[in-house]
Amino acid sequence: MKKFISEKFQNIELSSMLETNELAKSFSDTINLSIGDPDLITNKAVIDAAYHDMLNGHTHYTNPLGYEELRQAIIDDYEQEYHVKFNMNEVMVTTSATHAMFLVLKALLNKGDEVIVFDPYFSSYSQQVDLNEGKLVVVRTYEENEYQLVLNDIESKITSKTKAIIINNPANPTGVHYNKNSYDILKALAIKYDLLIIADDIYTILTYDSSFTPINTYKEIQDRVITVRTFSKDYCMTGFRLGYVLANEELIKVMNIINEGVVYSPPSVSQRAALYALKHKKEIQKEIIKTFKERIDYAYERINKIDFLSVKKPKGSFYLFVNIKKTNMTSKEFCKWFLQKYHILVLPGNIFGEGGEGYIRMSLTIEMDKLKEAFDRIEKK
Repeated sequence: MKKFISEKFQNIELSSMLETNELAKSFSDTINLSIGDPDLITNKAVIDAAYHDMLNGHTHYTNPLGYEELRQAIIDDYEQEYHVKFNMNEVMVTTSATHAMFLVLKALLNKGDEVIVFDPYFSSYSQQVDLNEGKLVVVRTYEENEYQLVLNDIESKITSKTKAIIINNPANPTGVHYNKNSYDILKALAIKYDLLIIADDIYTILTYDSSFTPINTYKEIQDRVITVRTFSKDYCMTGFRLGYVLANEELIKVMNIINEGVVYSPPSVSQRAALYALKHKKEIQKEIIKTFKERIDYAYERINKIDFLSVKKPKGSFYLFVNIKKTNMTSKEFCKWFLQKYHILVLPGNIFGEGGEGYIRMSLTIEMDKLKEAFDRIEKK
């Protein structure tokens, strides 16, 4: 069969993430701090609403852009929350934010077009840009600067082939919540060099220093911003696989045409669940915010009491990007050692770019009792 596989994938290797996951199966008591899937079950009222709607006939294809009712609810919610107005033709519901990002890049990129990301970065960006024949251009950010953006570092990487900048705010894996200065830098560069900004805004309720403000609130660049969002993290609905894009009508039209040959329309049942969730967001999100804030605070305190680990307090998301440089191990070596010694599964920082070497990512997607057990194991051995 291998001879029939595309040349692009002939020599594909098992990622270190999958490699470590296989090793984790050797232990019956592994504590998994690797996966970015919240352990909280989707709010029961959301599930009940989707079930009720299913029984009432919402089991068919929908408008390829998504139910009009859901798109209007998204528009209304966004305007109420951020005072930015979209129309129905500027919203597309997708089968996850990952699917949304793929469609955005497919619609935008010509062969060789460059897309800037900030290292450490969500690892799927590299694959998605590559699959769409673009070139990923990496700009390093640093723990010492709390991973905020530096104008000269970005500007030095801009060329005539640069088309877009992806910003994930708050960010996976670092937990940075980009401040106004970082936004101002992006605004200035987008205008000066005629660039697009792809805002991957998927952890918007999980900001701990201040409330989240999207970059498309800058009126000068609203027509340059493409916003990707999801119900996965803000509503603990990862299994529903539902996201959406807010963008210029022309781009949405192209994405819709591309998607006709991919999944055609997003799942009807998930859309009904999302509609209910959106209309009851305050009560649903209250517990999610409380839970992850408690875990972040707790884990931050415990980590900084361990002599071979350190971490800056994250300003957003539910990740801790932990510095392991005192151990003199590579990220991959550390993860294997950590798993074998403590039976705790974490991700090596280098899968998030070269800037992640010397770090590991902990995902706080397990209940507090298990989290306590994990840190107790480290302190006892």
